[in-house]
Amino acid sequence: MYDIILKNGLVLDGRGNKAKKANVAIFSDSIALVTDKEIARARTVIDCTGKYVAPGFIDGHTHTDFLLLNDEKASPRVGQGITTDISGNCGIGVFPYTNPVLKTMVQDVLGEWREWKWKDYKTMKNYYMTKKIGVNVLFLVSHTALRVASLGEDCRREATDEEIERMCSILRSELQSGAGGFSTGLYYSPCVYSSIDELYRILKVVKEENKIFTVHHRSEGNGCTESLKEVLEVAFKSGVKTEISHLKAIGRKNQVEVDKMLSLIEEYRERGLDVKFDQYPYTFGSTSLFSLLPPRILALTRLEQRMALSLDSEREEIRNEILNAQTWDSIYPLVGPDDIVALYLTTNPEYNGKSLSEIAQIRGDKDPLDTLFDILKDETGLAVMTDRTESQESLERIMVHPLMCFGTDSLYSSPLPHPRSYHSTVEFLAKYVRDKKLLTLEEAVRRMTSETASRFSLLDRGVLSEGYRADVVVFNLDELKANDDKTNNGISTVIVNGKIALQDGVIFSTGAGRVL
Repeated sequence: MYDIILKNGLVLDGRGNKAKKANVAIFSDSIALVTDKEIARARTVIDCTGKYVAPGFIDGHTHTDFLLLNDEKASPRVGQGITTDISGNCGIGVFPYTNPVLKTMVQDVLGEWREWKWKDYKTMKNYYMTKKIGVNVLFLVSHTALRVASLGEDCRREATDEEIERMCSILRSELQSGAGGFSTGLYYSPCVYSSIDELYRILKVVKEENKIFTVHHRSEGNGCTESLKEVLEVAFKSGVKTEISHLKAIGRKNQVEVDKMLSLIEEYRERGLDVKFDQYPYTFGSTSLFSLLPPRILALTRLEQRMALSLDSEREEIRNEILNAQTWDSIYPLVGPDDIVALYLTTNPEYNGKSLSEIAQIRGDKDPLDTLFDILKDETGLAVMTDRTESQESLERIMVHPLMCFGTDSLYSSPLPHPRSYHSTVEFLAKYVRDKKLLTLEEAVRRMTSETASRFSLLDRGVLSEGYRADVVVFNLDELKANDDKTNNGISTVIVNGKIALQDGVIFSTGAGRVL
């Protein structure tokens, strides 16, 4: 007897093949049978007539490190049909953990967690598995944590040869213990201080251990093509499999760079580099409001940053650096204060959901940049923003490119996250596949399942076929809709490792997720 039968659904196998009517049988944590014939008996039978049955979605770019600990149901993941996360992206992660300073460096993106009861990948994996997580997760070794482990609190500078060697040794140990790859965010402190030599030596280790390199490159605004070339060249020299994080061009004037970046990626792929990129289906992004400050200010502690913003002379220098940036990606002038929104502020929550221009008007400030400085000067907790980064045309050009892989860039540090954290799969399938028909449903699901599984060497997931893990999502394409209360219509069943995690709008605490 089988545990679950999904009958009469339109099966999408995840490989891109045309959907076909079939029945799916699950036994324990695996797909036991996919057939067009009737299956006799099971403990649970779910009628999927008029619905698609697909492999559970695999999110190639997330920041769910602490979400999985804070929410044992993994509600915003299961609620959009995601059964596996790739976490620890953009160089922001929680292991190796050697110094409490790491907590403050990652909290704006990851949020807070009280118990840091691990030191490395192995002990962290054991800790997570005692907490009964709701979905599967593959963790990447983060560059930030590596730099803290090697350089200590003084990690906001260029590393010495000895320190780089120490990073390489730690990384090798973590990868051999089972971590899925290495990630960096060259836009963020302290990764921004990394030399090309440091990056090359690290990537040689990643290549030797046959793992993947994911990268938020140094600039997504002015100089984005040159920045992309920098990481493609060092990746090419090391020979490492590479995934470019959330490919985009920030700023109206930089939208002409999109085709150049796509051509550059194609060029390096033709030269032999195994490179692709991920994308989330929104024209606006989200990150820390503090990231608008210049690199030299980001090199300071949070207290030192606030002190600097309290001095008129220092504020004037920061203003000039922001408005006349030459060597770094200054988001403020690229996007403008109308399109930078304070999504969540701990200290001044009355400004949540308002743009810098709107806040300036409320406060009677003449300059929104002064408003930004005052907000950050006062902020003792989280400061999370959204910013309109790219045009709709650019987003769609990137989306239809054959090297695009699906990701959400979800983050849950604040109670008011970017909608991508709850609705990305529905936004992608409903808006761009069903309504705009930019991709076929079969191709879209392939990029959300087997493609991502292949990129991250998850060989037993991402395909709906006998012998694969029973991660499954059932949805009605016509009914897919994102709701204002962070829920989604149209996703009727989600199964994680053979356990029903969602059924008819109810999410269950299964503890079925695994650290992969």
